[in-house]
Amino acid sequence: MVTVFASFYPKKDKTEEVRNILSAMVEPTRAESGNKTYDLFSMKSESNEETFHLFEIYDGKEALEFHRGTEHYKNYRANIVQHLIKPIEVKVLNQIK
Repeated sequence: MVTVFASFYPKKDKTEEVRNILSAMVEPTRAESGNKTYDLFSMKSESNEETFHLFEIYDGKEALEFHRGTEHYKNYRANIVQHLIKPIEVKVLNQIK
């Protein structure tokens, strides 16, 4: 099993665009056979800036690689970067127990 935690930091005037791009990923990713969990979260900082976080679980590395090869993944990656203040923070975790 492979778990991914990804964080997104939108430009101040691009929060809705980022929310929409990420929200559009939920349904097709959950439909992938190797996906177990794909949940989108938001968090507001004390300065009222909103960030988004994805929590993903896949059957294994092969399922994660399949996900990264899908058209919806490629489209999201091509469209989201321009709306962020810094690169996407992606952490790939391996379950110990």
